[in-house]
Amino acid sequence: MHYQENTMQPSLFISHGSPMLALQPGASGPALARIAAKLQRPDAIVVVSAHWESEALRVMSNPRPQTWHDFGGFPAELYQVQYPAPGNPQLAEDIVQRLQASGLAATTDDRRPFDHGSWVPLSLLYPDADIPVVQVSLPSRQGPGLQVRVGEALAGLREQNVLLIGSGSITHNLGELNWRSTGDEAAPWALEFRDWMVERLQEDDLTALLDYRRQAPHAQRNHPSDEHLLPLFFARGAGNAFAIEHQGFTLGALGMDIYRFD
Repeated sequence: MHYQENTMQPSLFISHGSPMLALQPGASGPALARIAAKLQRPDAIVVVSAHWESEALRVMSNPRPQTWHDFGGFPAELYQVQYPAPGNPQLAEDIVQRLQASGLAATTDDRRPFDHGSWVPLSLLYPDADIPVVQVSLPSRQGPGLQVRVGEALAGLREQNVLLIGSGSITHNLGELNWRSTGDEAAPWALEFRDWMVERLQEDDLTALLDYRRQAPHAQRNHPSDEHLLPLFFARGAGNAFAIEHQGFTLGALGMDIYRFD
């Protein structure tokens, strides 16, 4: 595969919300469409999703990943949605080499499908599904520091017109969502946490960010487990200058923010 030289892509953090985002995109759909319109079309996309947790780093090398509906209890039409983007085994090998060169052991996985943390936001960002996509797993037990290192190891791909995406959620406590909520209102405890994270990102205070579970207000309440926030650290590791592309909440406490790092 030929990559375009000297075409710098950003890294993105996308809050992917409920799987129903694919059918009911709300404000996120137009926001993702605007982002895609601003970016030069990437030659490939690399995604770290909250929904591929692993013990060790693994890289999707499947040339034709299936669309995995890795959830239950949703309307039948959601299970009909397909995202038939190709994989890219050559890029997967490149990623493994970059990770290993940074002292991070990684292996390929030639059977991995696209989980909804990947295909749901991508279906709104690039709905034609014609850009190759490679997922990198999330060793969630190893915390945010590892994700910063993974992002740093892969940052050079941005110079080869590869878009790097961390897909998770800025707040994620499914047990406290208001499923009757129809507006954009946010629970105070969710808003306070989101604002603290944004302030630290604006200050580029990586020390505080890495210690967010102790320092951020309502950290445990917003993230009973932190797999949905960890992709943010991947995006931050892969880029520097921070910008807010979109902010909002759904279901009262599910943050839908999208951030960009250049």
